[in-house]
Amino acid sequence: MTKKNKKKTKKKASKKTSTSSIKLSMISIISFIVFSIGFIPLIVSVKLILYVMTFDKILDFILLPFIITLELLILLVSELLISGVIIRVSNIKYTEGTYEYSVKNKIAFRWMLLCQLYTPIRKILEIIPMGRLGIVYLKLLGMKIGKNTLLGCTIKDPCVTEIGDNVTIGEYAILYAHIHNYEKETITIKKVRIENNCIVGAGAIIMPGVTMKENAVLGAGGLATKNRVLEKNKVYGGNPAKEIQIKKKTKEKV
Repeated sequence: MTKKNKKKTKKKASKKTSTSSIKLSMISIISFIVFSIGFIPLIVSVKLILYVMTFDKILDFILLPFIITLELLILLVSELLISGVIIRVSNIKYTEGTYEYSVKNKIAFRWMLLCQLYTPIRKILEIIPMGRLGIVYLKLLGMKIGKNTLLGCTIKDPCVTEIGDNVTIGEYAILYAHIHNYEKETITIKKVRIENNCIVGAGAIIMPGVTMKENAVLGAGGLATKNRVLEKNKVYGGNPAKEIQIKKKTKEKV
């Protein structure tokens, strides 16, 4: 290889690394801006409280713990809704497929950005469940959720997760719609679908591409492996999940 060719390859490599570092910096900067905007309602409410309360009376100090709790609640709600609205308006979401796991890839970049914005809120929601407000937040992120559905689980990829009506998902269950292949340096994203009237037990794990048909049950601690279909009206359990035959009780004849 000539000196000129060596210089060209070095320049190309340096350009790639600089582009990658710029995009990684963009993810951090965007996250910083979004979460900073979420503090605006808190700042406004604190300003109003300081205008009304002078803290020269005993009553003001008695009310102080309640005011702090209220301010923390305002911060949580504002961060949740503002980040959700920004994600929705900016159309930060990703689609099914296998992509190069690099910031140079548009879909992988969106996945990384959404993870950066979503993960802190997800962690907070795991500690402090927000009920209907949490459902609204997930819908803002592109998740489809039916009526009368109870979610006690961790949802890793809301924008490629669909849950129907009357679904119950127990605590500590995890729904994955992505998987990494570090050897090939790829990320595979496949939609998770849970249809109406399904039950997912506590601690169960659902992997990318899984479909649960109507009235299907996945028992506690069960593992539904990649691209698995859990058939209608059937019960599954174990690692990996297998169909469990339920014996019907017969009436004893007198």
